[in-house]
Amino acid sequence: MNQQESAFTALKSLNPYLVRYRKKLLLGLFFVLLTNLFNVLGPVYVSQAIDSLKSSVTTSGLMGFGLIIISFAIGRGIFLFLVRQTIIVVSREAEYDIRNDLYTHIQFLSMSYFKTHSTGDILAKNTNDINSVRSYLGPGIMYSANTLISFIFIIPTMLYVNWKLTLIALIPLPLMSYLVFKVGKIIHQTYAGIQAQYSTLTSRVQENFSGIRIVKSFVRELSEIEQFEHLNRDYLRKNLKLGRLQAIFYSSMSLLTGLSVVLVIWFGGYLVIENQLSLGNMTQFVMYVGMLIWPMIALGWVINIIQQASASQARLNLIMNEVPEIRDESGTDHTIVKIDGKVEFRGVGFSYPDRENVLRDISFSVQPGEILAITGPTGAGKSTLVNLVMRLFDVKNGQILVDGNPIQSIPLKVLRQSIGYVPQESFLFSDTIRNNIAFGVEFPNDEAILDVSETALIRENIEDFPQKFETYVGERGITLSGGQKQRTTIARALMREPNILILDDCLSSVDTQTEDLILQGLREVMRQRTSIIISHRISTIQDADQILVLNNGEIAERGTHESLLKLNGLYTSLYQKQLLEEELKALT
Repeated sequence: MNQQESAFTALKSLNPYLVRYRKKLLLGLFFVLLTNLFNVLGPVYVSQAIDSLKSSVTTSGLMGFGLIIISFAIGRGIFLFLVRQTIIVVSREAEYDIRNDLYTHIQFLSMSYFKTHSTGDILAKNTNDINSVRSYLGPGIMYSANTLISFIFIIPTMLYVNWKLTLIALIPLPLMSYLVFKVGKIIHQTYAGIQAQYSTLTSRVQENFSGIRIVKSFVRELSEIEQFEHLNRDYLRKNLKLGRLQAIFYSSMSLLTGLSVVLVIWFGGYLVIENQLSLGNMTQFVMYVGMLIWPMIALGWVINIIQQASASQARLNLIMNEVPEIRDESGTDHTIVKIDGKVEFRGVGFSYPDRENVLRDISFSVQPGEILAITGPTGAGKSTLVNLVMRLFDVKNGQILVDGNPIQSIPLKVLRQSIGYVPQESFLFSDTIRNNIAFGVEFPNDEAILDVSETALIRENIEDFPQKFETYVGERGITLSGGQKQRTTIARALMREPNILILDDCLSSVDTQTEDLILQGLREVMRQRTSIIISHRISTIQDADQILVLNNGEIAERGTHESLLKLNGLYTSLYQKQLLEEELKALT
């Protein structure tokens, strides 16, 4: 019983969508009512037509009965069509709303959520799970209403005709109820396992296709095929188990409804022989039992749909109930509509759930128009630091101020719209180069696109393509080289004309000569805004107003290029190593 209760608890979250389309649903239920009314009246006239054969009957009289029966059949067909045009349409509209609501909610979830949930799992919930829920909102409601109203109309009519025969016909009903209860719970558990396995399968496929270059370069195609086959076989096994359950379920329902027909013919035949029931009434009874066969089978199907939908909705609720960690809260100052770009860290500390003390006691300030550079060994916390500036994560200790305001008091939209960010891993969407550059701008200007492309030193490359700026790049920009992708993402960041520009080791894929040319173009841009540059290359950051050297999450050294060299510390060591590498490259 607990499983059944949990199923309906999960489905309660769909009530707002049912309320939203209540008028159409009520109209659809009214059409279900009319459909069953026409359905139940037909056998009444069949009974009268058969009984009239015993007395004087005319051809015109039989034709009259025939026309009445045909008119009821036509009426039933018309209203059945209208049922599907209302309830099924509502399910599609609700599916549209659910998909939009889920996608919108996911967009505003914090980065921490995506660190702990795979893309494949999220995709599975957006596809398979929503389809299961839609089946509940459409066929589930439609057949539930049809089954209930069929029973309400047919059973009393059967009792009116002959109550003894009705009780005989309903003997298999308790067995059906028990079957629905027992098998329904198993179906729910099995389908939940299927959806979980589908998420795992989708995650594997998504990761494999995203990393197809790695798979091929390491010659792992056969290994990946083998692993996919293993996951796919588990998915097949679970689906076959569900198929067996459904086969047992539906065949048992058919067997029990067939038993009702046999009982009606046996006992009804006896009543006809004993003249306790007319042949017409007997025929009417058989027709009613026949009409109950589909609702009985549909009842099993509906239980199956409900169990599947509840398992899927429970998975969707896990996402929809997730509260974003990073959001505008009660302390947000909505009078702040723009920022100038002064950034200040005061004793900032930060830890990830699986890594403690990624940053410890970080303090610095950078004024508008200044360039702050950050360098240090891999894993020192450089990227984490700039992620905190964008509030992709919130600080655990200390405080971050922007223009003197605590960063949590600034509306997220205002803060992030004021930042141009070029990530360490260049990401481009499957779209044209033009649209990728203009991604962060609502009304892009073609002249501005050309200007930022020129500054990022990518314009000449783009204009060499046959379609120029309308060139379509593949998924993640796979058709472009690493350097071209990085320069395109720089152009995208500049396109926003941000007050704070963050470059996170974004020139690692270009040669030093190209890097110098890009930096020359960027220097004028950076002098007009607050700039934070992360780089392992000393040549990239040596002209910065202030350089922070991070090590083990702490600021090990700070100063200008010249003052840091005089310290003869970690910065000097990094600088000398890079000079040696350049000399070795020159020799080769």
